[in-house]
Amino acid sequence: MSFIADYGSVLLVLACIFGFFMAWGVGANDVANAMGTSVGSKALTIRQAIMIAIVFEFCGAYLAGGEVTETIKNGIVDAELVPAHLMLLGMMSSLLAAGVWLLIASLFGWPVSTTHSIVGAVIGFAVVGVSLDAVHWSAIIPIVASWVVTPFLSGMLAFGLFMSVQALIINTDQPFQNAKRFVPLYMFATGFMVALMVLTKGLKHVGLELTNFQGFLLALVVGGIVMLFGIKLLQRIQIDPEADKTFHFSSVEKIFAILMIFTACAMAFAHGANDVANAVGPLAAIVGVIESKGVTDIAAQSAVPGWVLLLGAIGIVVGLATYGYRVIATIGREITELTPSRGFAAELATASTVVGASAIGLPVSTTHTLVGAILGIGLARGIGALKLDVIGSIFVSWVVTLPVGAVLSIVFFSILQWIFN
Repeated sequence: MSFIADYGSVLLVLACIFGFFMAWGVGANDVANAMGTSVGSKALTIRQAIMIAIVFEFCGAYLAGGEVTETIKNGIVDAELVPAHLMLLGMMSSLLAAGVWLLIASLFGWPVSTTHSIVGAVIGFAVVGVSLDAVHWSAIIPIVASWVVTPFLSGMLAFGLFMSVQALIINTDQPFQNAKRFVPLYMFATGFMVALMVLTKGLKHVGLELTNFQGFLLALVVGGIVMLFGIKLLQRIQIDPEADKTFHFSSVEKIFAILMIFTACAMAFAHGANDVANAVGPLAAIVGVIESKGVTDIAAQSAVPGWVLLLGAIGIVVGLATYGYRVIATIGREITELTPSRGFAAELATASTVVGASAIGLPVSTTHTLVGAILGIGLARGIGALKLDVIGSIFVSWVVTLPVGAVLSIVFFSILQWIFN
């Protein structure tokens, strides 16, 4: 195809730049979902949270990001109905549109959904640039439904976890001793859940495939190792009578602060696994079209290249390190008051929900899922514990994200069509 022969190299370079920009936006805005509760509960400093996120966001994106990337790459538009040159320009405009909106949102500290941004952008170019028939509307329904279902499920799970903490630890005669007894079980659940995701889904992208049974057994081992390591750390924590005079559960919260290190790692991994697709899914589609010389149905069947996931992982880390602190403050401090025991429940509930969605290739909104979990914690404490004005502004930013992504994508699509004629 002459268009790809003439402009293929230029388009690939631009697509990589736009993809990196979008990944930067994911890191700057969305990684707050992984670290906000840890920082807000004072279990971690912002510096410590960023260092943990750099490692585990990268691992999640590179090892387990392929399933959801396939959905973003192929599941929204019908490749057979979209000419190759329109697919290239459309996916590039989608990356640029979503990246610009995430930059604006990050400047204001709004925790918007990167998933909404990119899905809206892809739909926008497909409807205007091709036709209504070019969109897989049947595939859009479960994606949109997940934006409602996952916050609800995450909120219910967080509510249940928090109530279990209340019953097993907080509302007992010996909360400190019971915390040391039961917190290792929460650590086991955290290690097992993330390991199961990596071993059964992620390692396929690095050439190692395990059966589900093998993955399950190894995940049990990993969960046990995490629990033993946690028990070792917990042995160092002793009751602080002076601190307990100021806050009765101060010593107990120190134990949960250790647990939050583990749940923060799990949350960062889950976020990288799911949300890297928002940046590299369109880029993978562009690479596939160029490599297949414009045969879009072959491009749709091509595997996601490892270097594309790597580019997205690096972009997320750079965005987090340079600008992630703004939205971290909103998530961690301005929705409801968080302590380590509350933050742990929110993080583990969110990570479990997102990891489950990533395993089936469903691009859920990590932002919605985490805010749903925090709302669940707030409701467990009573509606008065929630800062409803902040929640209202967050909901407004969610509502406008998808249409803004679509409109920006249409604008950039028109500009790119004019430039490349």
